[in-house]
Amino acid sequence: MRTQLADEKVLEGSSGLDVGPTFLHLLVALGVLCLTLGCERPKAPAPTLLEIPVAQVLVRDQPILRELVGETRGSSDILIRARVEGVLTGMHFREGSHVKKGGLLYEIDPTPFEAQVVGAQGKVAETVTRLAKAESDLDRIAPLAEINAVSQADLDGAVARYQAAKGALQTAQASVEQARIQLGYTKLHAPISGRIGISKARVGEFVGRTPNPVVLNVVSDTNPIKVRFSIDERTYLLLAKRLAQAGKGSGEQKRLAAGLELILADGSVHPEKGHVVAMDAVVDSGMGTLTLEAEFPNPEQRVLAGQFARIRVVAEVLEGAMLIPSRSISDMQGKKRVYVVDDKGKVSIRSVELGPEVGTLRVITQGLKPKERIAVDAIRLRPGMTIDPKPVAANPTDVKEPGAKPAPAAGA
Repeated sequence: MRTQLADEKVLEGSSGLDVGPTFLHLLVALGVLCLTLGCERPKAPAPTLLEIPVAQVLVRDQPILRELVGETRGSSDILIRARVEGVLTGMHFREGSHVKKGGLLYEIDPTPFEAQVVGAQGKVAETVTRLAKAESDLDRIAPLAEINAVSQADLDGAVARYQAAKGALQTAQASVEQARIQLGYTKLHAPISGRIGISKARVGEFVGRTPNPVVLNVVSDTNPIKVRFSIDERTYLLLAKRLAQAGKGSGEQKRLAAGLELILADGSVHPEKGHVVAMDAVVDSGMGTLTLEAEFPNPEQRVLAGQFARIRVVAEVLEGAMLIPSRSISDMQGKKRVYVVDDKGKVSIRSVELGPEVGTLRVITQGLKPKERIAVDAIRLRPGMTIDPKPVAANPTDVKEPGAKPAPAAGA
């Protein structure tokens, strides 16, 4: 038994002596393998660059528009007035419809005026009789006066009675004419062709002419339609300068100078262009404005007199203007700044001077150069950052302004 235990210990000791070096050799081999194959720590991934939309500075000849509030008027707005008193007996039109010049609109009871005509005609008949008698008396007395059969006083009296009767006849005839005119006023006709409005009186109502002739309706000729509006002195001077230049310029320049747009209350644009037809002689010193009147073709007569509308006019054209999206401009302590992105995607900050706003774009007068790139979304940016620029259009919606054209390339 003791011999067996001793043998087992010998075996364990001999086994430990054999295994130890083998294990060490294995560890060394593994270390060499790691060095050979490169057992290193995994490298950290490169940081992802922030993707930011950028737009190139847009350069073009930019018309600058002004919108001015005005009121529409018919080319002729004629008031229909009652010129005699009486009861309205007839209305011969449909309200809001088109009427023709000379068409019958209203009738006033003619009975009292017909009676006046008859009475005046009776006066004429009476004076005709008196004139005939006076003429007969004169014809009888005149020969007698030549032979001194009657006195000179008798002759003078006969002549006076004849002249008086003759004058009375003329007066009576004039009274007949006046009565007929008054009778004619009982029928009211359209003075022009145009659209007639809603009547201010109804059949059966009494209409008068005191203190002023009563206005029964209005007939408006709305083709063309006129718009009266006011402009400030600066806009007037810019517009006058452009009109003078356009007179010497191209057809496109003349079109822009003359072409006015009419914007209606619902925001729609009248399909026909207009032009200025009249201008006040002096500037209103109190308001500093000048009143103008423009005219627009209105063949379908959709635009009515009395509407409020806006006139859009090209006040000036900025040649070679630089424009960028308005949302790319930041306000930092009262200064306007933008983030400029170079060819390597590095961001720098730049102060700019602003010009007029054009839709979603803004004119830049100082601080930028053509073809520079501007970060559109600047909220997450800091100077010195490097970004992944994503090119976008300066104005994705790109509402075309009238006459806006790309500026010619340098040296063109």
